[in-house]
Order: sequence, then structure tokens, then C-alpha cells
Amino acid sequence: MRTLCTLLLCSLSLFTCAQPDLDAQAWQEDLRFLQHTVHQDYPFLFKKVTAEVFDAEVEKFHAAIPGLETHEVIVGFSRILSLFEYGHTGLRLNAWYKHNPLNGVQLPFNAVAFKDGIFIQGTHQDYARALGAKILEVAGTPIETALEAVKKAFPAENDFYFRAYGLHLLGNPAVLHAQGITDELRSEITLKLEKDGKTFDLSFRGMETDHFPGRYGFIQQQGEWLDAREQSETPLWLDQLEKIYYFKYLPEQKTVYVRQSQIQDDPSENIPAFYERVFNFIEENDVEKLVLDVRLNGGGNNYKNKPVVTGIIRSEKINQLGKFFVITSGRTFSACQNLVNELHNYTNAIFIGEPTGENINFYGDNRLIELPNSKLSPRLSFAWWQDKPQWEDGPYLPPQIAISQTFAEYQSNEDPVLEAIWSFEGDEGIIISPMTYLEGLFVAGDMEKVSSEAKRLAKDPRYSYYDFESQFNRAGYNLMGEKQFDAALFVFQLNASIYPDSPNVWDSLAEGHWKAGKREKAVELYNKVIAMDPKGPAGTNARRMLKVMEDH
Repeated sequence: MRTLCTLLLCSLSLFTCAQPDLDAQAWQEDLRFLQHTVHQDYPFLFKKVTAEVFDAEVEKFHAAIPGLETHEVIVGFSRILSLFEYGHTGLRLNAWYKHNPLNGVQLPFNAVAFKDGIFIQGTHQDYARALGAKILEVAGTPIETALEAVKKAFPAENDFYFRAYGLHLLGNPAVLHAQGITDELRSEITLKLEKDGKTFDLSFRGMETDHFPGRYGFIQQQGEWLDAREQSETPLWLDQLEKIYYFKYLPEQKTVYVRQSQIQDDPSENIPAFYERVFNFIEENDVEKLVLDVRLNGGGNNYKNKPVVTGIIRSEKINQLGKFFVITSGRTFSACQNLVNELHNYTNAIFIGEPTGENINFYGDNRLIELPNSKLSPRLSFAWWQDKPQWEDGPYLPPQIAISQTFAEYQSNEDPVLEAIWSFEGDEGIIISPMTYLEGLFVAGDMEKVSSEAKRLAKDPRYSYYDFESQFNRAGYNLMGEKQFDAALFVFQLNASIYPDSPNVWDSLAEGHWKAGKREKAVELYNKVIAMDPKGPAGTNARRMLKVMEDH
């Protein structure tokens, strides 16, 4: 199967309605069917969650089913499937679309995550007072607590994916009840909101609807629906959304701007023809920069990425550091993750914006599994997509220049990402691959510069989404595995100097000393970890390691 399933397509068509009159035994049989199917045909999905943890959660859910209402059982199935943390695997509990398994209602507002919080980006005209308000509480529960609760029922690849695609669950009464936000299933939910410096409560009544009144996760102002954005103009990234892609020449910036929001052919022009026009225009005109905006791109068919990648590689005019920019966000997902991986591998692109919503390497294409009694139709992923070696894997592709939009910027049609690109001159010291750069200094033996540069990069706000801590830790363990103990200790000690409040970093440093034969120092460090994290995983591991050391 060549086409990666996009989130939109999943949301529209993957489910049949559950039978409302099933007894507990029938639901339990469906749960066992799902459990057996996963173990028999999809054991490779046990990558982020172990089979033991999965089975333990299944047993808890199995025992609870007799005391649950139908919607709670359906949400329970979603929680079980979400344990895998792959966006292509699970149930889609999206009441905005028909054929959702809950067959329920949605509160008529659209919550969107911005740099400064969760805001009501769009709403039905009956709730105009809420438009543009920041959400503080949902049914009396603080917003961050509510997010953590509903996230458990969503197949989140990472937090950026959840905040881009999963916030509709805040407006789903069935999910709010099943996840303990409300004490009963309610048709009306009260939000505590903040707007213009004032806080107020507003109750929303659920409404039945079979479609989302907008595109790409944003309500558009039309008919009875309102958008908080000033409507006198439209920013480039939200312009011409009826088209999958378009390009515009900006003579003042000598820039070609391309927005591509699916990896599918637009009905009016296929991808190869479109990009042939783009690159011909670049060659024949006074163009200094190309911006590829995929911040809305949820995927499609990754076999259609070739014209984009090869076109950039061939363009000597554009394929230079500081000439080609790729804008990403948490909505950058699926086949578009393949695209940005390939651009990262083979071009001189500078990535700017927010991290992608997909893991770098991931399980994608999925199959529908119909449960025998309820006819619920979850999907299970089967295709492993690996564009990068395992040591370059990660929960997302981080941008080299980290920029997030505030709600006020959205409201006034400002785009801080494009503003940063327009003001970008030369390479401005941007390092495309920080770890490769540091490894080069390490191999050259310039340890003083490794240390100073590592500390500088870790504090640089442009790299705020780059997980230096995990990368340094991985490098240390790789060196330790090669018996290069002094080098491993250097890396672990450097990591501890940058992240002194991380128990895990000190735990790794302790292990490094133990493996290097420095037992006394290892004991000292393990005790430090226990003091820092007495009840957490690092402290637990430190106690275990001290016991192992005693036994040896």
C-alpha cells in the first residue's frame, strides 16, 4: 500500500457506529479479539509500550467494562490503542465528522494551541462572546490537567501532534466524562475563559454536526461560524486553502513562497507539473529565496515527494544555506514527515517554526480491524518508515530556528516565522545538524571547543526544541559500548554540567563511572540520584544499580 493515511481521511471514514445495546460480555469479547490480533499480527507495535504494560492495561479495562456506559467503553478502547503512541493507530473520537464511533455531539468551539496558551480560535455565532478567549478551565478542571486527561484517549506521537490534532477532545462531552473531567455525561459544559483582561464563565451546549466548519484545523468565518482572526486580509499560510498548494512571488523579498498542505495532487494541477512551474519561475526570475510552508500538511502519498526533493537538489540557485527555508509545525505529519526527512537528508534547507507532529521514523500505513460484536473499526499500523538511521531517530524533527506564534499575532495576521525569514541574512551561524557539528569537533580532539560550543548551542533559543540532553546521553552510551570509557565520561560530565537538575543525566554519569571501574565515585553519584529523585524512575534505577554493584 503506497498511500499513507492522512489524519483527515482517517477522521472521515474509518468508523461504523457501535451497537448501543451490547452487554458487558460482548464488549469484553471484542477487547480479547483486539488483544489477540495485536499479539498475533502486530507485535512489532510494541515499541514505545511493552507487551506487559499493554496487557496489564487490557486486564484493568476488561475488569472495569461491566460498570461502564457505552461511551465510556468506546473511549476505553481508544485509550488502549493510544498506548502505542502512533498517530496512524487507534480510534478517532472526532464528533465534528459523521461516522465517528461515539455518534455524539460536539461543543461548538475550536480550541487551538498558541505560544501563550489554548485559545478559542473559532466558534458558533451563538457563543461570540468566547471568540478569542483563552481557556483557563474545562468544567472546573484547570486546562493543563484537562489536556493531560484527554490526551490519554488520543494516539499522540508527541505533544506537538496532540496539540495540533487532539484539542477537539476538549469539546467532546463523551470524552470529558469518560476521562473524569465531568462526573456524568452532560450536554452542556462550562468553560472558564479570559479575554481583554477579564475572566468569565460561559456554558456551551453540544450540537450535532457532520462536518468541521473550516479547513486544516481552523474554523473559517462563514455563515454561522466566526473566526477570531481579523478578516480584512489573509496571511500567506492561510490563503487559498481551497487549493492543496499554490505559490506566490514576493518581489520585495525576492522570494518564492509555496504553501503545500497535502501530499496529494491538486485537481487542477498535479505535483510534478506544479513544481516544474515553481522551479522554472525561480530560474527565470530574480529570486534569492524559496520558502516551502508545510505547517498545515497532514500527509498523503509519500511517493509524490520526489519532484519536490529532486527539484531542490537540482537548483544550485536555491539549494544553499540561507536560501531555502521549510516551515513546520505539529500538523506536519505522515507523508509530509517523509518529505521533511528527505529534505533534511539531501538539501541545505533551514527548518523554521515548530517541531513536526510525527516521529522521525514511524509506523504509518494501517489496516482496518473490525471488532466482531460492536463493529468498531480501529486501525493498526503495519508499515515501518525509516528515512534516517536509528541514531538520528527522535520524537520529532526539530527546527533549527524555533519560532511559535502567539494568539495576538494570529488574530492580527502577523506571521513571526516569515518575518524571521525576511530578516535572515547569510547563514547567521545556523548549524544544520548540531550533533554532527559537535561530533566533528570531538573527533578532531578539540575538547575545549566541544564543551564551550555544546553549552552555547544548548542555551541558544533558536535550538530550544532540540533535545541536546538525550542526544548527549545517547552519544555517551555509544562511546561506553565501544569501551571508550574516558570519552564517555567526558560526554556524560558535559551533559551533567548543562543539565544539572536532571536525575537521568546523573544516573548515566554514575553508570559511566561504574563501567570505567570507578566504583566509589559511582556509588556517590547513585546516592545523589536517589536524593534528587527518591520516588521517580531515575531514583528507582539507582537503587537497583547499587544492589547490582553490591552483588558483584
